[in-house]
Amino acid sequence: MKKFISALMTLALAFFIFSLLYDSESFFPKYGERDLNNTVSQGYIEKNVDETRPYPETGSANIVTSVVVNYRGFDTLGELTVLFISAMGVALLLNVGKERIIFRVKPNFILKAGVRIITGIILIVGIYIFIHGHLTPGGGFPGGAMIASSVLLMYISDDKFKEKMNAFNVLEGTSGVLVIVLGLIGLFAFNSFLYNFLPSGEIGQLFSAGLTPILYVLIGLKVGSELSNIIGNFLTQGGEE
Repeated sequence: MKKFISALMTLALAFFIFSLLYDSESFFPKYGERDLNNTVSQGYIEKNVDETRPYPETGSANIVTSVVVNYRGFDTLGELTVLFISAMGVALLLNVGKERIIFRVKPNFILKAGVRIITGIILIVGIYIFIHGHLTPGGGFPGGAMIASSVLLMYISDDKFKEKMNAFNVLEGTSGVLVIVLGLIGLFAFNSFLYNFLPSGEIGQLFSAGLTPILYVLIGLKVGSELSNIIGNFLTQGGEE
């Protein structure tokens, strides 16, 4: 019964927060109400150095996204590579085994119940952040970090919890490979790595900015799974598999 009530509260709170985040008209001005034609940011969004392209290069309402995922996309791939090397180094140095570390102080019921409630909320908000990275501040790295923080909370609150490392490894590898594949498609087809070859759509809408939201989803999944692997490696005992 306690588990059912905790799950029900989590779903209710998550739906409430997600609805507030998605329907932001009550907190922020609706997109398009302010005249942006004469602003520097609007000119940057509509910048088009490719005369053959009938739509803006990025189509991102978030200016930072235009730089990080489009014009500086190769550098972002380098940051993902650094994170991958760090995770691999932790796994090799710690000689990870199957058994997790047991804390001296056992987590009590209040901690377990509280984490069960907030973990689902953290996951939903983290996913929201990297899905809407081309519209609002955020993106793959902060969204992925939030996903990993929920895994850390589960480790702290439950001494019997052990994440499915194989699932995270598959998710991490698949996301990284897909980012590289999309970059190579742009390189060979349009002579530019991570070229935004999809239509940008209407600026300010969820399905807009071409390739950008797809990249942010892949980056968020990769960062979240990679950081979760690092947490799991630190909290498991070394030994033979």
